[in-house]
Amino acid sequence: MKRLWFPFLLGLAGVAVLCSLGVWQLHRLAWKEALVADIAARIAAAPGPLPVTPDPERDQYRPVTVAGAFEGQEAHVLTSLPGRGPGFRVISVLETGERRLLVDLGFVPEAQKETPRLARQAVVTGNLFWPPASASAPPPDAERGIWFADDPQAMAAALGAEPVILVAREIAGADLGTTPLPVSPTGHPQ
Repeated sequence: MKRLWFPFLLGLAGVAVLCSLGVWQLHRLAWKEALVADIAARIAAAPGPLPVTPDPERDQYRPVTVAGAFEGQEAHVLTSLPGRGPGFRVISVLETGERRLLVDLGFVPEAQKETPRLARQAVVTGNLFWPPASASAPPPDAERGIWFADDPQAMAAALGAEPVILVAREIAGADLGTTPLPVSPTGHPQ
């Protein structure tokens, strides 16, 4: 009987640790659900004008409406969609007259990567988005015009635009042949 006390106490300690981890996970779940609800509310808010100096901390997910013209300068981010297969997210430059903005127009299948997407005038409604940096993504393939991750700083430098991405959820006045992938509360375009 004396030999069974040690395994019993060890098992009891293990159960206590697992119970405390379970309680911690439940608290973490409540925190995460509140965070996702806050982000969803910010995404769904009424759109306003683009801030003069967008700030990643203050303006992440801010809904805005911007009018301008797409000039055809693009970056293509390799991706794939379930049921659609491989393709690209098209990041295009929108010229507003005073500013040049990066706009994520959405998804195009691989075969439509080179299709021209020009529009004299369009009104874009979407959300400002600064994606988290990807340390594991390879550098872009400049020769083929393919990016493997969003990098607003590098894309802005390559395309001569501001280093912020407006993820379009609606583009009025232009049919650019893309499928919009609006921002989701989980933090990336869906």
